[in-house]
Amino acid sequence: MKAVVYHSFGEVPEVCTVADPVPGPEDVVLRVMATGICRSDWHGWMGHDATIATFPHVPGHEIAGVVEACGSNISSWAPGDRVTLPFVCGCGSCSQCLSGNQQVCDHQFQPGFTHWGSFAEYVCVHYAESNLVKLPEEIDFVAAASLGCRIITSWRAVVEQGRVAKGDWVAVHGCGGVGLSAVMIASAMGARVIAIDINQQSLSIAKDCGAEVLIDASGGLNVAEAAREASGGGVQLSLDALGSLETCLQSIHCLAKRGRHVQIGLMVEDQGRAAVPMDLVIANELEILGSHGMQAHRYGPMLEMIVSGRLNPGMLVERTVDLEAAVGLLVTMDQNKAAGISVINRF
Repeated sequence: MKAVVYHSFGEVPEVCTVADPVPGPEDVVLRVMATGICRSDWHGWMGHDATIATFPHVPGHEIAGVVEACGSNISSWAPGDRVTLPFVCGCGSCSQCLSGNQQVCDHQFQPGFTHWGSFAEYVCVHYAESNLVKLPEEIDFVAAASLGCRIITSWRAVVEQGRVAKGDWVAVHGCGGVGLSAVMIASAMGARVIAIDINQQSLSIAKDCGAEVLIDASGGLNVAEAAREASGGGVQLSLDALGSLETCLQSIHCLAKRGRHVQIGLMVEDQGRAAVPMDLVIANELEILGSHGMQAHRYGPMLEMIVSGRLNPGMLVERTVDLEAAVGLLVTMDQNKAAGISVINRF
């Protein structure tokens, strides 16, 4: 099969021919129909993710595809099934999985990180029996490619971790793929959304996704103060969808009393040890939460909203590309030039 392959961190990947995957007893091999290019793939390529331990490596974790072959112990899936999956697949037997929290499984399978991913014609999915999700016919593969990371991450951050309620003010710091997804989801849930970014095109898309207030953070503005003023005293929920010391602190500082900060964006190296204004957390009874994907068994309400038209992940897709073009997009993801999502759908 054709695949995007790199042999060391930071080395420019190449498109080459590698062996087709063969399923083990608990595995399913998918024919990849579409796969998103995500900033997390860039973090992995740069060496920021310790789960990548062996080379050569194939990135890619936002997958929509068709079952090609099944292992001997697979009974719920068959060749031809249209499926997607979360970027964290749980083993099904550890204490986290038994409690229903497969997204933090102790032995998790992450395509594109712990194993070869979906920047390829085929991908092998481990723990497949309980981690694949049937893709409704109404959702096309390109739109579905964002579900496995950006949409589900935002859904869990906004709906489950963030406990958004109708009428809440929600601030989204960073309007890349995951941030725009959060804007769309919060708006669909009846919240009043403040979108914050330095990219005017991203802010324009955020408005189309339902943002009520747009804040351009490129000109030295006090973002937290602007968000507090726009919301009449502070937001109930704020999400750092970029991942930096600046956006994390802005997110916390723009909260109303008893507000909730959810960290979505990865904070690498020393930034991962961000200093939290604990005096503010205590005085205002703030909540500081993380969000790491979503379990396969929690997809139902989200898929229903997509099928009903209340959520439209397809509008976030900026471009579709082939494997060769994906290489250039992957290695420049830190330059913040693109608005929306890029999806590989030609192999």
